[in-house]
Amino acid sequence: MSPATFDGLLELLRDDIVRQDTHLRLAVTPEQRLVVTLRFLASGETFQSLHYQFRLGKSTISDLVSETCQVMWNKLQLLHLPNPTQSTWLESAQGFLQNANFPNFVGALDGKHVRIRKPSGSGSLCYNYKKYFSIILMAIADINYKFLAVDIGAYGQNNDSRVFRESNFGQALYTGSFQFPPPQPLPGTEGPPIPFVLVADEAFLMCKNLLKPFSGRRLTPERRIFNYRLTRARKFIECSFGILTSKWRVLTTAIMVNPEKVDKIIKACVVLHNFVISLDSSSINIEEVQQTPLLGFQSNNLRSPVSVLQIRDHFQDYFLSSLGSLPWQEDH
Repeated sequence: MSPATFDGLLELLRDDIVRQDTHLRLAVTPEQRLVVTLRFLASGETFQSLHYQFRLGKSTISDLVSETCQVMWNKLQLLHLPNPTQSTWLESAQGFLQNANFPNFVGALDGKHVRIRKPSGSGSLCYNYKKYFSIILMAIADINYKFLAVDIGAYGQNNDSRVFRESNFGQALYTGSFQFPPPQPLPGTEGPPIPFVLVADEAFLMCKNLLKPFSGRRLTPERRIFNYRLTRARKFIECSFGILTSKWRVLTTAIMVNPEKVDKIIKACVVLHNFVISLDSSSINIEEVQQTPLLGFQSNNLRSPVSVLQIRDHFQDYFLSSLGSLPWQEDH
């Protein structure tokens, strides 16, 4: 975050984080409240460590971090993470077509486990398959590595597919009430109109607006090419998570606060991620992003309707045609 970006963020939040002095003590200034909060989010340091650095009480730091994170979400969400509209999806689709060579593609979907301290009395609700306690950040990313929609707070024991199905935007997608643009033929073809789609890994249940790769090891060359093209498109969400955690390192450690404060912290990191990219895109380390490893496909036994499988076949045929093929796709 550049100094100019910090100053702009401070002015945006100042009125909501300023506190009045009393005859007993001076209030923490808005500048210091924001600096302490950003230091916590960017480093993941404990409140004990911040106590020695800033000469503030641990309980004071805990409260001001929580309050400032909530103000960040309230102020930045409408500006940098608004509810997506048809124009949002169309703009995203145009970017993916130009940069990822994937038509009718509006966003990449995946979930991330955020490590937390075991909540009191939670049992195994937050204990995930990776053998630690977490809550899940479910997100859709665009071509610029910004998040278009997020769902935060699901218990870590749930798998990505279940979390997505029960989230607000997941329910909207599966019921057909998401504001996707109307279907249109793939570029340069005279075939049937094809829906605009999200792409995800095998953990998700396919529908007309959600594609996942072909499963199995003994795939035909045609299916391997489709899986490569889909994986190439899906990497944008993995890179988005990579940028998020490299900048806001509190997400790489066990967050040692109460669950309700964890949600505020993750929300603040998400909107700050979009805010910084919008105003400070040069801060993205492209070489670091390109080295972000792709997560392996998660096998499942979810079956998709035949009509949905036919939509996937249309994309496969397009990627094999002269209109949609890439020179190097057969090498992967």
